Amino acid sequence: MMNLYKIVKRSFDIFFALFGLVLLSPIILLSYIVAAFETLSNGFFVQQRVGMNGYVFSVVKIKTMKSLAGENSTITASNDVRITKSGIFFRKTKIDELPQLWNVLIGQMSFVGPRPDVPGYADRLQGKDRVILSVRPGITGPAQLTYRNEEEVLSNQIDAIKYNDEVIWPSKVRINRNYIENYSLFKDFYYIWKTVVGGDVKY
Repeated sequence: MMNLYKIVKRSFDIFFALFGLVLLSPIILLSYIVAAFETLSNGFFVQQRVGMNGYVFSVVKIKTMKSLAGENSTITASNDVRITKSGIFFRKTKIDELPQLWNVLIGQMSFVGPRPDVPGYADRLQGKDRVILSVRPGITGPAQLTYRNEEEVLSNQIDAIKYNDEVIWPSKVRINRNYIENYSLFKDFYYIWKTVVGGDVKY
């Protein structure tokens, strides 16, 4: 049954990623131009992430932040001075995530799954928690939805990096592990629906 789920899940990913890229390509292109103009650089943000089986790949997003000397943290709060004016809108509407449809189409990601971590965080996974690396990472999922206001939460912390490392990241690991160990195709559709309409999520 699990093999059937995997086939259906991958077929869903391919069809809707291709459909989404065709339908949303004008929005992606316009967002790229705006981001490139405001940051005076490549309008795409490309970052190394750890995917299925520990495979490192390049995730693609619309650039929403400017590079500032001495500011290299991968943890972002809503009051981060690096976020551009257009970036505030792109992040709020999730338009910055649209280029990841390409990552889904070529099999590096899925619509639903654990969010891919940067090297350094994925390396911390130990024991049974490493099951998270057995599946394709996702654009959305229960952990992402639970912490959909993560940037606002971090902006209220004295030490955002410490709070992320000691509270948010371990919680996401538990949620993602539960998602994988109790996987169902129905839940995937539920998480996609909750991503669109909002509201509290059960997992």
